[in-house]
Amino acid sequence: MTAPASANGTTALTADELVQLRDAVRGTLERLWPAPTAASSVEAGPVEAGSVEAGPVEAGPVEAGSALAAVWYAAAAQGWTGLAADDALDAAVVVCRELGRLACPLPLMDAYVAVRMLAGHGNSGHGNSGHGNSGHGNSGHDDSRHDISGHGDAGHGEVIDSIAAGTVRPIVGSADDDGVVRHLDGAQPATHVLLLPRRSGDPVELRPIATRTPTPGLAVPAWCSAVPGGPALVRFAPDPGAVDEARALLRLGLVTRAMAAAERANELAIEHATVRHQFGRPVGSFQAVSHRCVNGVIDATTLRRLVDEAVRAYLSGVPWLLAAELAVTFGVTAAPRVQFGAHHTLAAVGYFEEHPAPWLFRRVHADTTRVAGYPLDAGEPADLLLENGAGLPPLDLGPEAEAFRAEVLTFLDEYAKAHGDDATTDDASMVEALAARGYLAPGFPTRYSGRDASIDERIVLSQELGYRDIAMTARTAVDMLGPAIARHGTEEQKSRFLPMLAQGRLPFYLGYSEPETGSDLARLRTRAVRDGDEWVINGVKMWGTGGDAAQWVWLAARTDPDASPHAGLTVFLFPTGLPGWSRQDHTSLAGHVSCSTFFDDVRVPDSARIGEVNGGWRVLTEALAHERIAIASGTARLYRQFDALLELARRDPVGVVGPRGSASRRRISELAARMQAARTLASSGAQATLAGGGISVEAPMAKIVGSELEEDLGTAVLQLLGPAAALATGERVPEHHSFEYTLRLSVMSVVAGGTNDIQRNLIARALGLPR
Repeated sequence: MTAPASANGTTALTADELVQLRDAVRGTLERLWPAPTAASSVEAGPVEAGSVEAGPVEAGPVEAGSALAAVWYAAAAQGWTGLAADDALDAAVVVCRELGRLACPLPLMDAYVAVRMLAGHGNSGHGNSGHGNSGHGNSGHDDSRHDISGHGDAGHGEVIDSIAAGTVRPIVGSADDDGVVRHLDGAQPATHVLLLPRRSGDPVELRPIATRTPTPGLAVPAWCSAVPGGPALVRFAPDPGAVDEARALLRLGLVTRAMAAAERANELAIEHATVRHQFGRPVGSFQAVSHRCVNGVIDATTLRRLVDEAVRAYLSGVPWLLAAELAVTFGVTAAPRVQFGAHHTLAAVGYFEEHPAPWLFRRVHADTTRVAGYPLDAGEPADLLLENGAGLPPLDLGPEAEAFRAEVLTFLDEYAKAHGDDATTDDASMVEALAARGYLAPGFPTRYSGRDASIDERIVLSQELGYRDIAMTARTAVDMLGPAIARHGTEEQKSRFLPMLAQGRLPFYLGYSEPETGSDLARLRTRAVRDGDEWVINGVKMWGTGGDAAQWVWLAARTDPDASPHAGLTVFLFPTGLPGWSRQDHTSLAGHVSCSTFFDDVRVPDSARIGEVNGGWRVLTEALAHERIAIASGTARLYRQFDALLELARRDPVGVVGPRGSASRRRISELAARMQAARTLASSGAQATLAGGGISVEAPMAKIVGSELEEDLGTAVLQLLGPAAALATGERVPEHHSFEYTLRLSVMSVVAGGTNDIQRNLIARALGLPR
């Protein structure tokens, strides 16, 4: 996937370039602002006009806010304050993250916004905020571009150069009716304030700061109230869309910096949990502590993915405002949650100001609080989704993958026209049609009935087929068994089973869980004893979903009872119905059939063995990693349920979820942010796992985020839409799967493939937390 180009032709930085930038920024900041505790050294006394000089970059620190001024001068020298001239939002986000890690309030995004509003690039700027983005349904509204650069004149270029050079140091705000601009953060070294209009028709002005007065409170350095002076260095009438975009960028910068501060606190908490002992054990070995640390990592990773998606859209010149606001909506509550979790782990150690945590705490809450100071006229995500007919922003996987998506959608449309629009779940004719095109097993080689598809093309198929709930049984078999057979099977097994999987002809169930040990595979008791060229299997397996219709069982058995728990396992694949095999059916809450299966001297040939004798743990690890991806791909099905909720609410937005600002709209905004987060994590987790780089922690993260959202979405829908949504059919029930069915299914989504507690344990091990 190539780096996108911004609307003015600037190419996004590569991953390696962003890492190099991060390291350079970190090195500069650690020299001038060596720790979060440096915030306490910024002077906050009253400042009159002229005491903060608009001097050259080489000038030394000024009297007010000397430490912060030194950072501002360095930022100018390093080119950070001129990033907007190149539309380098990706670079600006990297700098914001590094500022957050050190609780440094340098208003970098203020400088970015000021330059963009003054740049005067006409419609080549990033005006395509698109107050709504097309998802699976095209919104059909006007996506005209709003120019965030405003209406510049020749003089603006000099001001832009001065901002880049650090001689003009702007901070952004709006004046109250008394002319005072309040709650300015990091304003000690600022020379000017960029005034955004509070009312339609008001101009944008860049005015020198006449006086500033500190307003002590939570933030350190203290926020300031500033009185602008005159005359205005710049004054122009902006396009209304440009002001919203400026505010959106400021909001995005604030939550990015806040989460970086919270993430740093959580890193310190993880370090603490590995060395601090309580009751004779490292505190990180207590599951409550380790899961709290893991939750912080999940939240931080989730926001990072959401911000990255917003930046990608911005740089690609496509509608980006909704993507940014989804990140803001998630981050404004997630960052404080992560920070509190870190403090709970650090306990008294992190409560006193010798430790960085209190200063990070102040930064997190100061930044997330100030988000409300830049409200958008376009509204919150729920307003964009309900009033403009927008869908969630698409996850662009690159030109080749998106061309393939178009091919897949054309095929699905043509199939629907020929066969009706009800080819879902395990429709046999649809499975056959998918197999004929290599769509069931796209990653398999063509010789095994696949299509040698790229990773991104495989993700496209998972998204589009999952959204329509097509061929779930066949695709699950491919996802769970295919990679393990391809890596560990014999050539004969590959030639036999991979084409069967690719053609949807290997219905199976998993023989993992047992009555005594649950899903702890290292402790399983089902035995397989070798007898010549056969194996004799005895034991009981439970919770075999689909076992009533399965023709094959993928079984884990203990073949060396004297070996260590992980070393004595072997995996087999063989037909059901053999002598000695029997089952007992159980009906789940969601109406599915699961089975207990019994093995009484069941004989299978050695050719049924997958992988080495006693080498089953490697096979299982492969299969389990892809099982998590298969479960996380259920996010696409959940996305359809969310779209169904939006469709019903759009019929009468005010009547269903209330007016703008209502609690119900806020709830939809939060669900939308989590839905987008689940989609991005499912995609990134699949990319990491399918690339073969080992176990990806984002795969279990995606499973956790998606399945817990499924429970919350199912509950929220019934509360938002009322009793009619709890029926199996009706005017407030989707035609495909009812809301109440999804709610009943959600419990299994949390439990399947290893409960979410187990997934958190896996992530904890990857983070180095003690057992």
